[in-house]
Amino acid sequence: MVKSPLRLKPKEFKKNSSESKLKYTTLVEISNIHKEMEVMIPFFKVKPKLIGISQDELISIHTKIKPIHPDEVEQQNDYWSAYILKSKKSTLVSIEVEYQTKNTALDKVKCLWLDIQWGNYGPFGKFTRFDGFVVPNFSNIISDKTSNHNFVQPIKTHILGKLDDPINILKLYLPKDCLSSDILTIGESPLAIMQGKYIDYRNIKVSLVAKLLCKGFHPTSSLATACGMQTLINISGPTRVIISWLVGGICKSFKIKGMFYRLAGEQARLIDDITGTTPPYDKSIVLGPQDAKDFCLKASKELQVNVAVVDVNDLGKVKILSTNNFDNIEIIKRALTSNPAGNADQLTPLVLIRQNERSSNSRGS
Repeated sequence: MVKSPLRLKPKEFKKNSSESKLKYTTLVEISNIHKEMEVMIPFFKVKPKLIGISQDELISIHTKIKPIHPDEVEQQNDYWSAYILKSKKSTLVSIEVEYQTKNTALDKVKCLWLDIQWGNYGPFGKFTRFDGFVVPNFSNIISDKTSNHNFVQPIKTHILGKLDDPINILKLYLPKDCLSSDILTIGESPLAIMQGKYIDYRNIKVSLVAKLLCKGFHPTSSLATACGMQTLINISGPTRVIISWLVGGICKSFKIKGMFYRLAGEQARLIDDITGTTPPYDKSIVLGPQDAKDFCLKASKELQVNVAVVDVNDLGKVKILSTNNFDNIEIIKRALTSNPAGNADQLTPLVLIRQNERSSNSRGS
């Protein structure tokens, strides 16, 4: 089956506020990566959702969608005209959301989530695509950018998303007085989310193979659902996953565990099924991050601290996907065994680990 070659990604956003209302304007780019195929976009809808408040605390919310096609005259109405996106071309869409809340709810808004439903129509047939991303809200995060004297310090951030640059986020929340010997860790899921490595479960078309294979996994596994398993099949291929499943089952009968995950590809261990991540990503399947090693090296060089990408759970398991300094592996594992960042909605994707007592030899402000 031919898949749609269209790709959607947010590019930038602006925030405007008045005495009683807030308005976000977000620019979204849609690209056609195919060399020949032309694809039509018959409809484009946005459902905004404010995360952190109830419906009773929301006074009003209005959405305006404006296509900014490079080869068409700007429309002066709210009607979405079916648009043909030619091969190797792109177009822009402006999404404006204005809302008003009760005064008691202003500081409770964690972020604005844009749930996008849009049509793809072409040689492959027609279907509805689902995409979503966070418009960041920095105003409810207050940080003095200084560290405390604890050995392990979780760092709270705003809800992260595609509009955030991973290295800039580390730079924004890193305490200014930390030492070059300190270690800054980031969870693999928050990093993957900033890289756009998550999939709305409504986009997953489940096969019979996925329905059968998922039944062989523990109920708490992210591969124990048909959509979770189908996500891995789409990445690694059905042949590799089936062979890994068969070999893994044989090895398990001989009490050799974990063979499936070794054979099925890196994402087999890293996929997080829905509900595995804090809202609004609780309805998305989050993949493992891309180029974790390269990220650690670049971030460490720019921030002048040690950096690691980690996967930690409440069972005391700590997996280090990558780090700029592998001499710190045991230190990181000991520090994160208690899962100080948590797996709920603590919003602490970063953890600072100190190897030395605070001294006057700091990075300064």
